[in-house]
Amino acid sequence: MKLTLIGGGGVRSPLFVMTLLRWQERVRVDELWLLDTDPARLEQFGALNEALVRRAGSPFRLEITTDPRRALEGADHVVTAVRVGQERGRVLDERIALRHGVIGQETTGPGGFAMAMRSIPAILGCARLLRQLSPNAWLYNFTNPAGLVSQALREDGFERAIGICDGANQGQASIAAWAGVPPERIRAEVFGLNHLSWTRRAWLDGQDQLPRALADDAFLREHQRMFDPRLVRRMGMHLNEYLYYYYHAEKALAALQSEAITRGEEIEALNRRLIEQLAAVDPRRDPERALRIFFGYEQRRGATYMRSDARAATRPENEVFDAPVPDEAGEGYAGVALGVIAALVSGEPLYTALNVPNQGAIEGMAAGDVVEVSCRVNGTGVHPLKIGEVPALPLSLMRAVKLYERLAVEAIRRRDRKLAVEALMAHPLVLSYSRASALVEEYLSAHREYVGEWS
Repeated sequence: MKLTLIGGGGVRSPLFVMTLLRWQERVRVDELWLLDTDPARLEQFGALNEALVRRAGSPFRLEITTDPRRALEGADHVVTAVRVGQERGRVLDERIALRHGVIGQETTGPGGFAMAMRSIPAILGCARLLRQLSPNAWLYNFTNPAGLVSQALREDGFERAIGICDGANQGQASIAAWAGVPPERIRAEVFGLNHLSWTRRAWLDGQDQLPRALADDAFLREHQRMFDPRLVRRMGMHLNEYLYYYYHAEKALAALQSEAITRGEEIEALNRRLIEQLAAVDPRRDPERALRIFFGYEQRRGATYMRSDARAATRPENEVFDAPVPDEAGEGYAGVALGVIAALVSGEPLYTALNVPNQGAIEGMAAGDVVEVSCRVNGTGVHPLKIGEVPALPLSLMRAVKLYERLAVEAIRRRDRKLAVEALMAHPLVLSYSRASALVEEYLSAHREYVGEWS
């Protein structure tokens, strides 16, 4: 089996490789190709990944390349995890939104639209080349905003494209931790869109555990800390953490506006500091020290994730990253992708939430709408489970955001300013014509290098 990671020079690629090493007995990869357009980063992180593979006894061949044809030809499975415009693009996305009085978050609202302007053309280009070179390959998209990118892939006719997000299975993981059982013992019922989903039921041995969990104050403090407990109990479902930006919009905006630096600016500084420290030791000369630096960085980065309810962001300044190389790291999106690959290859059923066309799973959504929904994966493919009717409040939000997504995909495909303004006007966090117009113009100007000229 040939597996390719597009974005193999990214700062999270070592976590992907560590997860693959743990899954290797189930997926049986023969060769892993790391593809990236940035040769310097690819060399640096490629060296880290080579060190990880050697530590594990080299169970597969690792190749690094900037040549997409070499990476994609003959590929069986491809994972996309790219950031067009790198950290600076994220900083601009967030800051521009905040200047216009809108939540500045990289995947939600106008920040997500700006990221999609850069991500969708890049991923469609890769997918079209993959279709030419390896027409039977499966593509797993983790490139953000994952829902928008997955919608674009499907509308481009790429039927073997699956949107993956580790956040889609938050409810399953939370109930498993609360019940003290492995996540695979929990069968969750998830519906919604990417970064906009709800877990309605969570069965353990045939019994729905969610009502008991929601009645437990400790569960809410630990696993729904972003939300007012009264809201969670009123909804009667586990809420995806990104719903915070909708259900507590004014609090989220005020918190973001009050911070000295944005999350994007913090990550930009952290990544710069990581690359400086790796360059100083040279991962090929001292791979063990380089790995300790990387995992020290990972600890630091994770400390302020979704920090609107955590400690304030800070710049790393002269911090020295250092932490032992763990036996395991959080699986994240890699675990979702590899779980799907294992189920497709072995035929052993897997139940997980993925971003796929609705096809009648959720009543009130169109068949071609890419939704985040519980699926059964086996040797015959990926099959969304029948969810049926969902509550009116979540459905109304889903339909509003899906209208925005449909308009956004079309605007980006056609490079159409007017459609872009309509897309942001449709988004529940924007709505205003004057605000949408100003955001579109400023994003087009800021990212012209990547998005080109629009009509």
